[in-house]
Amino acid sequence: MPEPSLADSTSAPPPVEIPPMFLARQRFDRPRVDDPAAAVAEQLERLLPPSSLRPGAPIGVTVGSRGIANIAEIARAAVDFLRARGAAPFIIPAMGSHGGARAEGQAQLIAHLGVTEASMGCPIRSSMETRSLGTTPEGIDVRIAEAAWEADGILVMNRIKPHTDYKGEIESGLAKMCAIGLGKYDGAREIHGRLFDLGLGVAIRRVAEAVLSTGRIIGGLAILENAYHETARIAAVPAGELLDREAELLVEARRLMGRLPLGEIDVLVCDLLGKNISGTGLDTNVIGRGIHGYVEGVPWCEGMPSVMRIVVRDLSAESDGNAVGMGLADFVTERFLSKVDQRVTALNSMTGCAPAGARTPIVLADDREAITAAIRSSRRRPAGPLIVHVRDTLALVDGMLSEACRPLVEGRSDIEILSEPAPLEFDAGGYLKSPFAP
Repeated sequence: MPEPSLADSTSAPPPVEIPPMFLARQRFDRPRVDDPAAAVAEQLERLLPPSSLRPGAPIGVTVGSRGIANIAEIARAAVDFLRARGAAPFIIPAMGSHGGARAEGQAQLIAHLGVTEASMGCPIRSSMETRSLGTTPEGIDVRIAEAAWEADGILVMNRIKPHTDYKGEIESGLAKMCAIGLGKYDGAREIHGRLFDLGLGVAIRRVAEAVLSTGRIIGGLAILENAYHETARIAAVPAGELLDREAELLVEARRLMGRLPLGEIDVLVCDLLGKNISGTGLDTNVIGRGIHGYVEGVPWCEGMPSVMRIVVRDLSAESDGNAVGMGLADFVTERFLSKVDQRVTALNSMTGCAPAGARTPIVLADDREAITAAIRSSRRRPAGPLIVHVRDTLALVDGMLSEACRPLVEGRSDIEILSEPAPLEFDAGGYLKSPFAP
């Protein structure tokens, strides 16, 4: 006799039905750069006029682990521009402890993004060696990659966006790349270690100021994205104005961010969690849960949604087993767990002083069981549960919504209903046939 599942055991209440779902499309503001390479050249022309670099000068360009739209094209355009100026550009994987804090792991992560020596036409220097530049007045050890220190200069390149751990004038962007990205594992561990006395925002700013004061940073290339995961703007930023300009760009980035279609959700189903999607696997600004722990249904910041239960179906291939942030979910599948590299996940989580992010949620056999369990353990509503299904927290334009959501979105000018409610389709193994599959 087969054993009962956790979702529909004989000792539990009667089986829970998954309600029919309909496809809805959100409308967001959509500024877009049609030719990213041309935009890079135009911006760098202002930042680095002719004769600003000595012939043959080794200049590093930072590339992080996030899945930034057009990142390979943007990085190649920066490399090509520097070479045209007579420099000898190279790529620095700049991502703190990611990639298992190994040189080959960091090179592999950016290779997933299309950034390789062959595609860039230049070397990739992924060594994890760092040197200390002394300490800040607060006692923070300032670390910088040896490859960056040995160069004539560094062009820091990153996306500007709200941070997943803290709020401030400067969050995730160029300053973070100066402090944590270029600091490699040593710098990331040192800065995150000041989380509970100084705060992450203060620590990042102080270290970024120290790195900028060395004169090694020749400027920044800031990337903004719209809610459609498209390049919305590329801006070259002089090193002397980096912190002030980043604060201005963050205001714009917040306005352009995608969001879930409802402020209160009973069950959120995400196809993917991954480091290429967010530093916390699931963007905390989207799901309303904090990486350092959360109270059920209580957003970690004002204005964020209240989500009762979260189901994660799979881990992105680009994450290379790093499932940090899975502690934000309530239910995952056996397929998800089979792809988790516990060592890499624990290392990243502990570097960020956020062990809760590496905790394993309840693991169920398949999607059907996980979604059913989430419904059973969430709020009871006469009209049925409010369920939202998205590909991930970076892809929020299209979503599947349960029947009970329809009265809440009908008539809204920012949402278009694209289909009538219909039962979800599952394969023979109990896994959902997602409309958002690549």
